[in-house]
Amino acid sequence: MIGAIGVVFGDIGTSPLYAMKESFIGPHPLAVDPLHIFGVLSLIFWSLMLIVTVKYVFVAMRADNRGEGGSFALLALISSHLDERRKAVLLVLGVLAAALFYGDAMLTPAISVLSAVEGLTIVEARLEPLVLPIAVLILLGLFFIQSRGTARVGALFGPIVMVYFVVLAVLGVVNIAAQPQILGIFNPLWAVEFFQNDPKLAFLAMGSVFLAVTGAETLYADMGHFGRKAIGISWLVLVFPCLMLNYMGQGALLLGNPAAVENPFYLMAPEWARLPLIGLATCATIIASQAVITGAFSVTHQAIQLGFLPRFKILHTSEKSAGQIYMPAINWGLLIMVLVLVLGFGESTRLASAYGISVVGTMLITTAMLAFLLFKVWRWNRWAATAMIALFALVDIAFFLSNIAKIADGGWVPLLVAGVIFTVLTTWAKGRGVLRAHLAADSIPLEVFVKSTAASVHRVKGTSVFLSAAKEGVPAALLHNLKHNQVLHENVVLLTVAVAETPRVEAASRLEVHEVGRGFTRVILHYGFTEEIDIPRDLAAISKQGVALDPMRTSYFLGRQKLIAAKEVAGMALWREHLFAWLLKASESAMDYYRLPANRVVELGSQLRI
Repeated sequence: MIGAIGVVFGDIGTSPLYAMKESFIGPHPLAVDPLHIFGVLSLIFWSLMLIVTVKYVFVAMRADNRGEGGSFALLALISSHLDERRKAVLLVLGVLAAALFYGDAMLTPAISVLSAVEGLTIVEARLEPLVLPIAVLILLGLFFIQSRGTARVGALFGPIVMVYFVVLAVLGVVNIAAQPQILGIFNPLWAVEFFQNDPKLAFLAMGSVFLAVTGAETLYADMGHFGRKAIGISWLVLVFPCLMLNYMGQGALLLGNPAAVENPFYLMAPEWARLPLIGLATCATIIASQAVITGAFSVTHQAIQLGFLPRFKILHTSEKSAGQIYMPAINWGLLIMVLVLVLGFGESTRLASAYGISVVGTMLITTAMLAFLLFKVWRWNRWAATAMIALFALVDIAFFLSNIAKIADGGWVPLLVAGVIFTVLTTWAKGRGVLRAHLAADSIPLEVFVKSTAASVHRVKGTSVFLSAAKEGVPAALLHNLKHNQVLHENVVLLTVAVAETPRVEAASRLEVHEVGRGFTRVILHYGFTEEIDIPRDLAAISKQGVALDPMRTSYFLGRQKLIAAKEVAGMALWREHLFAWLLKASESAMDYYRLPANRVVELGSQLRI
């Protein structure tokens, strides 16, 4: 539970820094009077109750794929129960959810750190010119330490965030005591009256109210790390009560002092406590940002394993935990985008206009996927499932429509990023299919090759391992090697790495071996989409099945294709072929990705027109 509090709730826990403020002084200002204060707080409470508590804690988190959560895990859980047409629709939704996640991953560090540092202007207005430089320095430090790993720092996350939540609650209780009537916000009629009084303004205000629930997706995505029980209990017992006490405390402050709307979070605290509160809030925002960055590494790794992205360089920062990884390309790409957002928007109020639309898009997709789950997999009672999905869809659509108003004020930024990433994901997946089809068309059946060639070619001592994407036919690398060197090793292993639609594969099912004869063996290594691939380690088990695999006498042969985009060859649009060819060229070497020994690898290149 302490670990979950430190990592999972960092994003949603920092929402009080800006959610109430943006609801009143954001793009669509509200009068700071009892009607609007009670109305906004009632919307926040019922949004947290319906979206986080009911949708995610009580329903979505029951949809675990062998303990794992998140868009890809949910996609894999459902896809096996659908026909090809529905599976294709669901696949597009899952990929789109992953693309939208990156928009959230950019905005969370930017708005969280900036809103925390802006508290300095409450302590001393003359410090305003220092806000941007300090925020930039904090973000630079955060991204630069990623390569060192987060294991040691992560041990401090839970206690710090727990202290932060306790401080949120204490500040809230102190201010509620001065205005106890604020407890009336639990009555949903306040939200109804807000809409009756000014439907248009109330609808637009929902775009800012939604900031209070950003981070809810993290509860489900991080379920594999901490478990459903730890996350659910932490939310119900500690996080939700502390958040609501703080929101109500901010509302109580505004009832007595409407001028405090410029920054109700920091003005709740007595003057002597504001500077320490800034330090604590900054620590909390750094932790929230760290969780999002780590999440970006995890989502990217899953996308690579499932065939939606080319191989990226992955460094393992912990000898004890396989999940502790660092991806330089993702880290520096995120840093550049975060700095562009911070320097481009300049203040958290303007950033809030861009924040939320990618998150609510992901939530809508989760609702659609849950609909498939309830009806096709769990087979709930039709009326109960319809009522549940209708409630989730109504809330999500209302927030989605209200967030559309943000597009012109900056909401286009995460949508543009998501669009670019969606194009990359789908182009790579489509390109891999086209490439495999071309290679398969030129392939020779393995049995025919063994009978016609193996007996007549000179055999040398040792073992050769040829990596092949296909589970059938002869790998192109083997044909090229035979063409140029005119020899074969006495033991030839044709190896395919197969990634399953499950997070993990049982150790007993890892290795699949098929004897072909005349020294040829076809091997398939099975992995889950969250697992690390280590071919030398896992292939060593074939020694028990009679295949000699002496590390010093085993050579690994890899095929590397240079693609030439061509109009006359059927495949994809020409611009997508160029994009796929560039992605293939830029991808990490299979040698490093599969942890092959550098001094035992031979790469054989060829050209292919697509």
